[in-house]
Amino acid sequence: MRELVRDLARGLAPGLTKKQARFFVGASLAALGLRLLLVVYFPAVVDDSRLYADIAANWLQHGVYGITNSGVITPTLSRLPGYPAFLAVIFKLFGIGNFRAVLLVQVLFDLATCVLIADLARRLFSARAAQAAFLLAALCPFLANYAAAALTETLEIFFTTLAFDLAFHGLNVGSWRIGETQIGMASAVWLGCGLSVGAAILLRPDGGILLAAIGGYLLWLLAKNLLSESQSSSRSRFTPRTILWAGMLLGVGALAPLIPWTLRNLHTLHRFEPLAPRYATDSDELVMKGFNRWIKTWIEDYVSVQEIYWSVPGTEIDLTRLPRRAFDSPQERDQTAALFADYNRDHDITPELDSRFASLAAERIHASPLRYYLWLPALRIADMWLRPRTELFPSDPRWWEFNDDPRWLAVSIGFGLVNLGYVVMALAGWFRAREFFGIGLFILFLLLRSAFLGTLENPEPRYTLECYPALIILGSAIFHRRA
Repeated sequence: MRELVRDLARGLAPGLTKKQARFFVGASLAALGLRLLLVVYFPAVVDDSRLYADIAANWLQHGVYGITNSGVITPTLSRLPGYPAFLAVIFKLFGIGNFRAVLLVQVLFDLATCVLIADLARRLFSARAAQAAFLLAALCPFLANYAAAALTETLEIFFTTLAFDLAFHGLNVGSWRIGETQIGMASAVWLGCGLSVGAAILLRPDGGILLAAIGGYLLWLLAKNLLSESQSSSRSRFTPRTILWAGMLLGVGALAPLIPWTLRNLHTLHRFEPLAPRYATDSDELVMKGFNRWIKTWIEDYVSVQEIYWSVPGTEIDLTRLPRRAFDSPQERDQTAALFADYNRDHDITPELDSRFASLAAERIHASPLRYYLWLPALRIADMWLRPRTELFPSDPRWWEFNDDPRWLAVSIGFGLVNLGYVVMALAGWFRAREFFGIGLFILFLLLRSAFLGTLENPEPRYTLECYPALIILGSAIFHRRA
């Protein structure tokens, strides 16, 4: 691992010209300033933040990984332990509930992510591309915005990028047959890659997509190796044995951190749960499968998540907030109105009411299966990728109605254009750099994650943020000069 650190330092620091050194110093200061500005003026401590903090505080003070319910601490498995563990460390050092310290530490992690992104661009392309990648990451308002939010995203993005960087370092080692030192270094790198993936999974269960992407890319290399009779590139000198060894180390590193969590759930809650429940519920909570299935028969955008999905249970829901695509006929609208009226009496979903939502969902899916299985998932993916990422600001989520405060309307439109710019740059960079070794890993990750996100009933734009390091690296290919 020390060799990796020295390699990173050689690539980004020593040998820089004065002009390049000034560039990295200036970009770093700009990145720090942007993030501190958001921490000071727009810190985001939301309901999820307080839930994570409650778990962390109970873990620290009472030795119980649990939530406080009516003054009673109850063990929970609704959230993975990665972020509560991070909060517990910060709270131990700086005081219980010190979210300002949490956000400042996250800023440091986010700056480290910028360095890792630049290193990946250097490995793939050139020093010039690394400069572009560093600047694109440093000034990315979306990465900076979530560094100022007490949520899992910043750490998840950091460990995702670290896993990619270690994977590319391992891939660039070559055949591993030069000597024992190189074999040992490659093994350490792939184990470290797996541990980084494991950290991402302990933060969010969808971190498993990262494992699928890197493992899938190794399988593709293995298949290519087995099918190829001759290998002309020095970067494809892997033997099946070394690829399998890399995959084994990756899997061990990624899955081993889940063992203590799984054993704890078996011992404490008598439940086999190596990740977290699909809907982040505890054992005594009703899983609203019928309601969630009905939601997926029409939902396609983040606005409906805010106005309908998050309101249930506990808050009254307004039928007029449903889009026209939620009904296929006047009779279906009346049926939905009756369900809403029954829910609004107690603001709760009973098993009987959930069953009625399930029946309505089944009717809608039977009437239009392509809509449910293809068109709506595609629209949800597009919404998560292209919507202005202003959910942590006071901006109106219905920005296209142009009735928001002019300042926040401008922010929404501006963020939407910036987001579109990053996506377009990534597409252009991919077209330019398709023949570069390793590009397929990023494309596979983007495809797998997007496909997974299309299955969710809550299309939140933040779920694509883990893809931004890959977007930025692909976009940096535009600035690479071919020899």
